[in-house]
Amino acid sequence: MNLEELAKRLDTLEAIEAIKKLKARYCQAADERDPEAYANLFAEDAVFDGGSFGQAHGRKAIADFLRNIQQQSLPFAVHYVMNPNIEVEGEKATGRWYLLEPCTMRTGGEQAVWGTARYEEEYVKVEEEWKFKTVKLIPVFWTPFDQGWVKKQFVEG
Repeated sequence: MNLEELAKRLDTLEAIEAIKKLKARYCQAADERDPEAYANLFAEDAVFDGGSFGQAHGRKAIADFLRNIQQQSLPFAVHYVMNPNIEVEGEKATGRWYLLEPCTMRTGGEQAVWGTARYEEEYVKVEEEWKFKTVKLIPVFWTPFDQGWVKKQFVEG
């Protein structure tokens, strides 16, 4: 392996690590209910697609989306993301993650819910910093905490 190949491998590994940190900040900002910090993780023209939860286009709309969903339908959530599969091509990348989310949903009252989903994402490097270009949430199931996914499974999507 020559120095050029080694440098490319190092750049790729650094990009993957930076994207993992980006995703950690995403979870933290969402869980700490900080719409501005959350939105600043996205490129200016980014798209968030939350399926049945809604969509937002652009940084301001993404901040408004998070603020509204937290106030109206999801007052509490803890995002546990795992199994990152990140592919880097220069200053663009794609990623796939799994989500486990204990949360409170307001559906005719407040209800403790388990949620699982998959994230499919695109990233772009903006001024030497990785940002989300698209985030797509693909639900697997949401189920009442006390009933579990065997007794009652409702899929949003």
